Amino acid sequence: MHTQNQDESALWFIFFNNQIVLEKRMGKLSIPSGSQPPFIHETHLRYTVGKWGETICYALSLTEALEETTDYLMKDLRESHADLQPEQFQMAGKASEILYWHRTSRFCPACGTPMEQFTDIMKRCPNCKHEMYPTVSAAVLVLIRKKESILLVHAHNFKKPFKSLVAGFLETGESLEECVKREVLEETGLEIGNITYFGSQPWPFPNNIMIGFTADYVKGEITLQEEELSSGDFYTKDHLPELPRNISLSRKMIDWWIKEEEKKVRL
Repeated sequence: MHTQNQDESALWFIFFNNQIVLEKRMGKLSIPSGSQPPFIHETHLRYTVGKWGETICYALSLTEALEETTDYLMKDLRESHADLQPEQFQMAGKASEILYWHRTSRFCPACGTPMEQFTDIMKRCPNCKHEMYPTVSAAVLVLIRKKESILLVHAHNFKKPFKSLVAGFLETGESLEECVKREVLEETGLEIGNITYFGSQPWPFPNNIMIGFTADYVKGEITLQEEELSSGDFYTKDHLPELPRNISLSRKMIDWWIKEEEKKVRL
């Protein structure tokens, strides 16, 4: 945890739970900036996040929600994606994850003693010396191709009616590729092959990283895991259902596949 000089420029990623403070500036919303937090408010958990260019970034947690003013408002972190530059949104996600970690790591998991802060991302137990760092949970996304179509599913935990890619969390002792095969088989009853890494994305809701793969259908009939999925089917590019928002890696993967299919048509 750090203090800062009065003349030092900074970006302030200020949160109350999953709500971020944004500044109203020239008809747009932006991350507050300046040498000090932009308003006087009882706060806790102020930590260095990193740098955006040459500008230092701080995470700061409010003890209560901020009422909207003529200059500031609070917005859900996911929704702020439309207002922020991609790099700033990613930094906001990192700030949110660090604050979440601090809220949920107050006591030593080994002996129950209150943890002591040593750096912005490390705590140590004064009793048993156990060290804690921010945790990241890995989840896989799988774009499954079958001829000119891909598999899209709707999960019960989706808040909107869009369909997306099969996803699931990595288990202990499992490789990413093993996780991909297991999740697809468990959730859809399908066997896949030609598993290929696509890309990854930090997903701070609250502390995940999404790891995307493409794969090809091998065999099987769709048999949905009813506890996880409400619907699912293969779709061609001309008959797609409602898709997830551009914020997600799953949408980037689907858009990539659409472009690949369009190239085939032009050839």
